[in-house]
Amino acid sequence: MAQTDMDSGDEGGGGGEPEVIVQASVLGGFTESTEVQALISSLPEVHQKMVTRESAIQRFLVIMNRYQEQPHLLDPHLEWMLNLLLEVIRSEQSPPLLVHLGFKFLYIISKVRGYKVFMQLFPHEVADVQPVLDLLCRQDPKDSATWETRYMLLLWLSMTCLIPFDLSRLDGHLTSDPSQAREPIMDRILAVAKSYLMVTDKSRDAASVLVSKFVTRPDVKLRRLADFLDWSLSSISQADDQTMEGTVILDGALQSLASVCVSSAPVVLQCLERRGLAESSQATLRKLGVKLIQRLGLTFLKPRLAKWRYQRGSRSLVANLSLSQPGSAVDAVTPDQETQGHEEDYDIPEEVENVIEQLLGGLKDKETIVRWSAAKGIGRVTGRLPKELADEVVGSVLDCFSFHETDNAWHGGCLALAELGRRGLLVPSRLPEVVPLILKALVYDEKRGACSVGSNVRDAACYVCWAFARAYEPTALKPFVTQIACALVITAVFDRNINCRRAASGTFPHGIEIVVAADYFAVGNLTNCYLAISVYIASFPEYTRPMIDHLVSMKINHWDGVIRELATKALHKLTAQAPDYMTTTVLPQLLPVAIGIDLQGRHGALLACAEIGHALYILASENNRGFGGELMRPAMCALIEKMSLSKLPSKDDPVITGWQWLIDDTLKSLHLFSAGPRDNIKVNTHLYAWLADGETDSGLKSPEVLTRCGSALALGSLPRFMISGKLDRVNHHLLISIVDLRGFIVIGYDTFSLSLRVCVTAGVSAQGSTDSVVCEGNVSMIYRALLDCLSDYTLDSRGDVGAWVREAAMTSLMEVTLLVVDTAPQLLSPDLVNGMMCSLAQQSAEKIDRYRAHAGSVFLRLLHKDHPPVPHIPHKEELLTIFPPEGAGTLNWKAPSQAFPHITQLLRMPQYQYHTLLGLTVSVGGLTESTVRFSSQSLFDHLMLIQRDPDAMGHFSETLLRVFRDNLRNDRVSIPFLKMLDQMLARACFDTFTTEQDHPFCVNLLALCTNEIKKSKDVQKLRSCIAVFCGLIQFQGNVRVKVLFQLLLLLCHPFPAIRKVTAGQMYEMLLTFDDVIDPSVMEDVMNLLSDTDWAGDIATVRTHRNQLCDWLGVPKPQLVAKVVV
Repeated sequence: MAQTDMDSGDEGGGGGEPEVIVQASVLGGFTESTEVQALISSLPEVHQKMVTRESAIQRFLVIMNRYQEQPHLLDPHLEWMLNLLLEVIRSEQSPPLLVHLGFKFLYIISKVRGYKVFMQLFPHEVADVQPVLDLLCRQDPKDSATWETRYMLLLWLSMTCLIPFDLSRLDGHLTSDPSQAREPIMDRILAVAKSYLMVTDKSRDAASVLVSKFVTRPDVKLRRLADFLDWSLSSISQADDQTMEGTVILDGALQSLASVCVSSAPVVLQCLERRGLAESSQATLRKLGVKLIQRLGLTFLKPRLAKWRYQRGSRSLVANLSLSQPGSAVDAVTPDQETQGHEEDYDIPEEVENVIEQLLGGLKDKETIVRWSAAKGIGRVTGRLPKELADEVVGSVLDCFSFHETDNAWHGGCLALAELGRRGLLVPSRLPEVVPLILKALVYDEKRGACSVGSNVRDAACYVCWAFARAYEPTALKPFVTQIACALVITAVFDRNINCRRAASGTFPHGIEIVVAADYFAVGNLTNCYLAISVYIASFPEYTRPMIDHLVSMKINHWDGVIRELATKALHKLTAQAPDYMTTTVLPQLLPVAIGIDLQGRHGALLACAEIGHALYILASENNRGFGGELMRPAMCALIEKMSLSKLPSKDDPVITGWQWLIDDTLKSLHLFSAGPRDNIKVNTHLYAWLADGETDSGLKSPEVLTRCGSALALGSLPRFMISGKLDRVNHHLLISIVDLRGFIVIGYDTFSLSLRVCVTAGVSAQGSTDSVVCEGNVSMIYRALLDCLSDYTLDSRGDVGAWVREAAMTSLMEVTLLVVDTAPQLLSPDLVNGMMCSLAQQSAEKIDRYRAHAGSVFLRLLHKDHPPVPHIPHKEELLTIFPPEGAGTLNWKAPSQAFPHITQLLRMPQYQYHTLLGLTVSVGGLTESTVRFSSQSLFDHLMLIQRDPDAMGHFSETLLRVFRDNLRNDRVSIPFLKMLDQMLARACFDTFTTEQDHPFCVNLLALCTNEIKKSKDVQKLRSCIAVFCGLIQFQGNVRVKVLFQLLLLLCHPFPAIRKVTAGQMYEMLLTFDDVIDPSVMEDVMNLLSDTDWAGDIATVRTHRNQLCDWLGVPKPQLVAKVVV
């Protein structure tokens, strides 16, 4: 169960995570044993070359990682794998690199199976101690590439320490010079362990394992334990946790002490108190401190199971099965029954109180790992205390749930209660006091700035409920089942955090039905939880009112606007379950909130009144306290809409005038609203009947742009009967508004998408009037406006915001075209259809996944339309071959690997080639790696197919030049075009042109590139053009001299960075194309390019540049004197 410290707002817009289908991959055995055996046997041959060595490691990792979830399947094979690898390691012919590779394989196995199981297989005879220790001493602790070797050797050495002989007996077998002093093996091992407790890699963990095995040996414990404790305590006292070195020292010392059964616990405890680890800034150190303190606490208490603990059933499976037979009763061992027996009393040392106090402080730590360790420590220590003292500990834990405590204390308290309950240390008599606190924890949510904290508390509270359900008999929990079940259902359905919803989805009354509806994946979608699952659960009477009460009290005033809106929509749907309760209880509670001073509460209450009012067909509150800008105006408009849908009030009611004024004023203020609230401002037909009196376009004539925008939005929402007879005039002003609002891109997008619905609303008739329907007289004007908007590439600080307009234009094109085809297909001329399909093809080849997918879906929708089909589609038969109808549903346009191989096939068709190549240009020359890779590969595949077709290559090159010429100085296209061109030249895509002297393609391309960078200060564009110039050097004729002239000109560019890049690119160019210059001066040219400081003084650089001009036979560029007027 995930524990998080802060609610990150994982679901915006109520979308939540997409539903996924999980297929269990259950393995039956270690099927790759033969391959692994061959892989290990091949290590002596593959270890020398890096490529083969890395390939073997990667393959072994892939195989072993398959068994991460089922590591027990490796158990029958661990021994032979270990023996094979140890044979390689022990061989005297094995070089160090091969030995390290063998240990790396051993580490991979131990990581998957777990070191505690795997290390037991290491040979641990007397003869193994000395070789392992010697090999470990020869390692370099600072070599980061061989840490796996040291890690595994430390584990191996820890196993050899288990030999049942006094280590001093081995000292006589040491072979050394008699004149030199010999160090005992015991001291050597202890020195190695101490040294590796201070390293920064994972070997430190293995060293702590070695200490736990070695220091607890009887002979070592007698002779060296005191010295080791002194060293550890000295390290803890002197280390500075504010430095990296001090943190590592503290970590190693604490790990070693935590792994040793300490006999001098009071001394260690005093040292920890003086050190003050609880105030350390390092979470790992605080966690290790808590872990060590709890183990010290256990040494003060007798190792026993508390006789007073609550036990459900029996610890024997046989006894439980026999008691489960009919006629047998399974009784829990209650504290009342146990206290009748004799309980051994003994004195509790004073240090235990200090230990418990520090563990209780750990429950309030700011890091989850520390709180979790403290909670487990509370459970372990409490299990050894007498009943009275244990009850005091429980009381101290309950103090964590005070209103003045932080969310960290609540979270730690929940974890501690779960541990106590799971161990039977929370007696049933405490449940009436504990359950209300858990219910509060299940809804704990505190706002902090722009987000909230409490998701980890709610998650832990769900864990407490899980632990209680398994710890207590049903009779003990029966009084609290309804409360806990309602709270869990509410959390499972209405919690903002997905982890909390999934943690709470468990077993309740009507559990099978609810769990089926609210399973792990169903609760992943927040909107589905509020609007679907909640309705089903509310059909069970036990949950209806608690769910409604929770929404009213906790969610309609929530800090997240998305939650408020979903809560009000959920109240609308839940009204049918309890209409009387809504009328008599809920609405009277909401009305005071709707006129209160809390803006968020007023917003939620107003929306709730609107939704409930619409569901009940009654009038909600009329006395609203102001409009509150972005929050209140959309809420008021929603209230008016729902009242109108409910036919309340009547048309002649005086309140209509006020509503009309509010809507008019809101339409003029749309620029104040963000996209979400603006979408909620809808216009009701009752309030715009006045438009039929000749004032339809009055708002569109306003001198204020924002007023015209609001009026356009209103017109886009009108029904057909109000547009009839005025369509011509409305369309004229709407199209003018769309042009005017291009600068107001967000508002223009809404205006565009809504206002063009007028055409769909009006309908189509071939012989109709332009004032009433879409007909022959206005269809061209409408399509011209739509196609013009497909060229909107407006940029601002947010990026390509013109994409919103293009998306709306594509949607409108599809809707209008389908309407025209179904009604009067003769209105569509070949030119209109050709322009539409080509523009859609261009959008389908561009770089933004979302809009490429939208364009592709529209393109295929029109292509596959039949009964009747869209007429005059160019190359329709070839298109259907590329995009067959049966494969349309499986083509993922958002995936570049699937989209571009299909769309580049349109380059074969003359009518689509220009627009497709224009779209591909921004993709191939873009920034996204996957888009660039797959688009460029698809383009180059097409070029390879037409290499041997001179006509096709000629037509393609002409189209390429036309794209460049039409977008000259248009950085959106020209810079990606230069990048694409560089890739084409590097891949020799124009080899067929390089054999001809001064080929027109190269001459024209050079002229366009020169014109593009003329007086340009764009470094990115200049760098791209330099690369293109270097690629053009492959062409023959006088054009080569012109290319060299441009490059030499750039060698004296005012920007030093450009001069350096040019020199570097020229150096690489001359290495690649060695026929460019005379071989006699080649070495001089290369030395000058590489040795000159091209970022230095411009006068010096110009001298070197002129020298290059002489060697290359290129005219020297002449300085042009500035004319002073």
